[in-house]
Amino acid sequence: MVAIISLILFIIVSIIYKVITFCNFFIKFVISLVKSYNDITMSEEAHLYNLISKDQLTEILEAFAECTGLKIQVIDEKGTVLQSSGNSSSFCLSFSRLRPSDDSCLMQHLTAAKRSVDLGESYIFACHANLNHITFPFLYKGAFLGAVLVGPFLMEKPDSLLLADIAKRYNIPMEKTLDLYDDSTAIPCLQPSRVTHISRLLTYSFNGLLQDSQLTLLANRDKIQQQSRINESIQMYKNSGEKAPSTYPYEKEKELLNSAKNGNIKKTKAILNDLLGYVLFSKGNDLDNVKARAMELSSLLSRVAIEGGAQTDSILKINNRFLMDLSTINNMDNLCLKIQEIVVTFDEAMFHQIPGKNGEIIRHAFSYISDNYSKRLTLEEVAEVVHLNPSYFSTLFKKSSGSSFREYLNMVRIEASKHLLESTSYSLIDIAIAVGFEDQSYFTKVFKKYTGLTPKQYRQ
Repeated sequence: MVAIISLILFIIVSIIYKVITFCNFFIKFVISLVKSYNDITMSEEAHLYNLISKDQLTEILEAFAECTGLKIQVIDEKGTVLQSSGNSSSFCLSFSRLRPSDDSCLMQHLTAAKRSVDLGESYIFACHANLNHITFPFLYKGAFLGAVLVGPFLMEKPDSLLLADIAKRYNIPMEKTLDLYDDSTAIPCLQPSRVTHISRLLTYSFNGLLQDSQLTLLANRDKIQQQSRINESIQMYKNSGEKAPSTYPYEKEKELLNSAKNGNIKKTKAILNDLLGYVLFSKGNDLDNVKARAMELSSLLSRVAIEGGAQTDSILKINNRFLMDLSTINNMDNLCLKIQEIVVTFDEAMFHQIPGKNGEIIRHAFSYISDNYSKRLTLEEVAEVVHLNPSYFSTLFKKSSGSSFREYLNMVRIEASKHLLESTSYSLIDIAIAVGFEDQSYFTKVFKKYTGLTPKQYRQ
């Protein structure tokens, strides 16, 4: 009897020992999994936090949430939330239980974040629940590291149509739809104008954290804006009923070079985009043709820059670099943006010799002269525009440009008259008046001084 009891006790103890051993093993296994998950999460976070201070990011998030009353989150390159500030939405929590598991918020947020990279700025979007958000991306050396996500919010008060659309798409029962409606009343409702300001605030708050991110976004935004201007030009030519021209618009090119000489970069860029629209309208997306014209234009602009006073060695090196860059481009959008960069670079090179503290003043004067040369323009008027005493402005202008105000104004007018002489059949007196000269005799005298020819001889 004793032997039987001892055997039973031994079996029980053995079982208990095995259970305890298994439990210890299971606990260690769970702890290991948790530790591995934490290590992975920290590794993902560290990729962004190696470039941006986590503490600094936390402070900005808290300040943003406090000032706007909106929830703000940081997501990584996979869409996983790294940190957040502000109150969560009960609507989102309820909706997450009703939507299919494969229709995740994570993927929606990630897609929108990458869209903001393409746009080059913060992006306002509506999620699958018709709630609005704003996102702004983090980039480093062209790589997407994650984004900031603000929301949810609405731009008009929730109504039955909002919930009816969601209920229909996700087959949500009426009882649950009514619960969602109750939750939706707590979602912040903002005026569209305020959303615009919050979007700008988001950009200003995070744009400087990664310098590379800022440069990439600016380049993307410039590309989109330029393509919009070029498309407007193409559409204008299409609507005019003109047939696609078979020859290159050299007159438009000369207009661009004349504008570049005058230092009005805004006008020069506008002419460039019109020129590109003209070329694309006539040649279509013929990359090689546009590339060849771009190389010619780069060389022409380099000569204009040298004539404008830029250092020859420096300009030739810049031109060689641009020619190499152009030869490797295989995308029309990038090619157009590179051409714009060429125009801006050579324009700035022409005026880099202007003293730093006075450079902006003189460039402003150049721009004003370029826009108003056809009027009866005086030194006193331009001096007033740049808020300087006329005597001081006259001295500063000559020191900076190498020409007196009157000499520079006459050069601008003569360049404009060349274009009219070449491209129109206007009489000499009409051209003289059109570019700002009061009589034909003085126009002829000045024209010959700068070109060695009379206007009539130049036209022949």
